[in-house]
Amino acid sequence: MKKFLEDIKKDIKFKSAGPGKKLTEEASAKAEAAQSSSSAKHNRYVPSEGSQRAGAAALARIEQHPRPKVYTSQDAIRNQVRRELEAAALTDKEKADAAEGSKVPVIDPACLSVSGVYFTCPLTGATLTKREREVHIKEAILMRFEEDAVEASVMMVHTFNKDREKVKAAVDIISKYIENICKNPTEEKYRKIKLSNKVYQEKVRCVEGSREFLEALEFTSIMLPVEGQEEEEEFLVLLEHSPDALELMKERRDRLQRGEPVRAQLDRQPRAFRASPNAQRFELPPEFYNLTAEELKKEQQQRSEIVDKNAMMRTKAMREKEEQRERRKYNYTLLRIRLPDGSLLQGTFYAWDRLPVLFAFVRQSLVDGWQPFELIAPGGQKLKESEDVALAECNLVPAVLLTFAWDAAVQADVAAAGGKSPALLKPELLETIRTLS
Repeated sequence: MKKFLEDIKKDIKFKSAGPGKKLTEEASAKAEAAQSSSSAKHNRYVPSEGSQRAGAAALARIEQHPRPKVYTSQDAIRNQVRRELEAAALTDKEKADAAEGSKVPVIDPACLSVSGVYFTCPLTGATLTKREREVHIKEAILMRFEEDAVEASVMMVHTFNKDREKVKAAVDIISKYIENICKNPTEEKYRKIKLSNKVYQEKVRCVEGSREFLEALEFTSIMLPVEGQEEEEEFLVLLEHSPDALELMKERRDRLQRGEPVRAQLDRQPRAFRASPNAQRFELPPEFYNLTAEELKKEQQQRSEIVDKNAMMRTKAMREKEEQRERRKYNYTLLRIRLPDGSLLQGTFYAWDRLPVLFAFVRQSLVDGWQPFELIAPGGQKLKESEDVALAECNLVPAVLLTFAWDAAVQADVAAAGGKSPALLKPELLETIRTLS
């Protein structure tokens, strides 16, 4: 894993050394190896735990040897990925010990209503677990340097850094560098960035991807003499400043300013089930709960106790506060919709997704999704597509069975016109329809 990333970074660094240079035979071989590795990882992008542990151990050995301290964002990237790989590479024994220590009952996976929470990488289309998604996205962004260094560096700036205020400050300063160059194209001082400069050190260097972006703009690292100093210092220097190059630089600055973090998208895992008396039975994996193992244990103990809450004198404010506390326990919710023919449609949602998201999911799953319909929650509460309310605020967490109903007037008109569809759900869902256990 470490070698794979380092090879990519070396090739990227080689390309940014200056225009017109060709890859050496060694770099070409590495590029082919990276391509081959990328194809092999299409189905299973993230390395096995054994590979992760081996990579983490190798990195640890390397870190024990003294080497010159070079403060570059590439070092920061490597260290960040290393930390995440080490965190992800827990041994099976450690996991078992952790489970034993928490004493939280483990549910048989075969009994779960859904196997887990999954995500889709917008760059590769790969399906990922919660643990895999961040490292996978970082690798995918690094791979983008082969195609478009500007796009990849913009993604790095906005994705690798969690502090949005620091990102904004760095983007503003880089934009100022570009503005000064474009306004004063013949002024040499504006085309040089002294890396020991206080502003660069405090505002730009600490943001991963910032240096890669400047190098993608054709800034080149050069050691230059400094007045009043015996030793030379490193500068990033822009050698090219033709009118066309300046216009291109403005366009790339705009791309940096408009950049957004690359985030894995929740895979709703749409499923269809035949009519079943088990429609209201749910067994959820731990990912659905916003609780630690100890909190989950306590929660299960509390639920096992018979407490007659109706006998307690509680005000409306107390009840509402308790409901809010309950809603905050969940990250995701599993919703089933019972259709008029008794079949079931199931999907996974964020607890804070809004009602229009739920209605859109149902529409996309229906053959005649254009027709108006209602969704009815337990207790007869009618959900409205026009209301911008979170699912958790409607008490639709952590798992709820909803009832689907067509608009009666529209259905009558459709039936009179002889346009009734023979099936409710789309064929791709019916092809994989199952029976609830």
